[in-house]
Amino acid sequence: MRPSVLTNMQQPARSISEQPAPAIGRRATLSVVVPALDEGAAIADILTRLLALRPLLAQHGIVGPEVIVVDDGSRDRTSEVARQIDGVQVIRHGTTRGYGAALKSGLARAHGELLAFLDADGTYPPESFLPLCEAALNGADLVIGSRMAPASGAPNGMPATRRLGNRLFAALVTLLGDRRVHDCASGMRVIRRSVLARLYPLPDGLNFTPIMSLRAVHEGLVLEEVPIAYADRIGESKLRIGRDGLRYLQSILWIALSYNPVRVLGGLGAAGVGAAALIGVGLVLARVGGVTTLGPWGVAAIFVALVAAVAGVSVFALGAMFNYLLTLFRGQTVRVGLLGKPLFATPLEHHFGWLGLSVAVAGLTIACVALALGLHGWDVARLWLYLVGSALFILVGLQLVIAWAVMRTLDDLSQREIRARSDTLGGPALE
Repeated sequence: MRPSVLTNMQQPARSISEQPAPAIGRRATLSVVVPALDEGAAIADILTRLLALRPLLAQHGIVGPEVIVVDDGSRDRTSEVARQIDGVQVIRHGTTRGYGAALKSGLARAHGELLAFLDADGTYPPESFLPLCEAALNGADLVIGSRMAPASGAPNGMPATRRLGNRLFAALVTLLGDRRVHDCASGMRVIRRSVLARLYPLPDGLNFTPIMSLRAVHEGLVLEEVPIAYADRIGESKLRIGRDGLRYLQSILWIALSYNPVRVLGGLGAAGVGAAALIGVGLVLARVGGVTTLGPWGVAAIFVALVAAVAGVSVFALGAMFNYLLTLFRGQTVRVGLLGKPLFATPLEHHFGWLGLSVAVAGLTIACVALALGLHGWDVARLWLYLVGSALFILVGLQLVIAWAVMRTLDDLSQREIRARSDTLGGPALE
């Protein structure tokens, strides 16, 4: 059964998935990690509000929170302010190692069955930990405090540029992870300790949170989004939109490649083949319209079409082959889908064999016809484009056949252990 990604505005908290993970129980301990870098002006308020939650959390069977501040090499009074508050543990990095590194240091020190974190800049409301913990107690593996959940009605002080960036990255994670995620970069979360190891390794930088979201989806964890309010931060933001945005994009793509390569490479390959097809249709329509000569732009279009078609098929086939290798290494089949639904009833690569043969035969046929016309007196100026097209068809067809043969072999290898076990047990029972 595929895990679901929900918001508590869409379904009751207990309807987290059709087969929810086992609940922790109605009594659990909570640890909250607060990463901080030069947050001396805001951190006291956040810590005081966190500690004030203890009576309310206790009424709902949650012990804590254990509060751990990780000072990531601050140059202000962040550590000094935190140490003055009773009930707060402080870890200090001698140098700035990164947002993710600070979180990992705190999570390694935490003792709770529920592990949580939020930023120290005053943007996230600590009071929202109660509904997040409730979702985890009801079976969610990872609960995200979502600033972007639809119809939440919660106030949102996020700048417009960051809101747009968060929506774009959430859309990318949704596309690559095949699950709807509204806020992949939220810095307020609750995690069940039992699933933390499945989320690692995680980066040391600000891309820690989107990578955690994407790993959770690919690992099949139950992820729930709970709408929260979001306020203007106190002090200067550490986020640099250009630099950190590129880092987000790069790391998200690499993680997607490590779980479902054909979703990335297949999309690029399909785009290349589509571009070549459009150019081909344009050339055919131009010829039907009476155009018999090509200028520099026409020749350039043919060049682009040739490269795009061959590269597109190569990249698509590479992605599909990588998926078969992942099946060998991880022992689970990786399929291409869209929000949980397979794109094809039968995987497209299963058809590469006959498709490749058909395309190659079509190319050979065009070549033979062009050659025959040339032998009967047709000028080569009228035939060269057909010969170029036939060469393209033959090469693409050959690529498809080779890719099909390689993937057929990988598929057989991935099924070998299953078949061997069946033979060892005497095969299927006879009626």
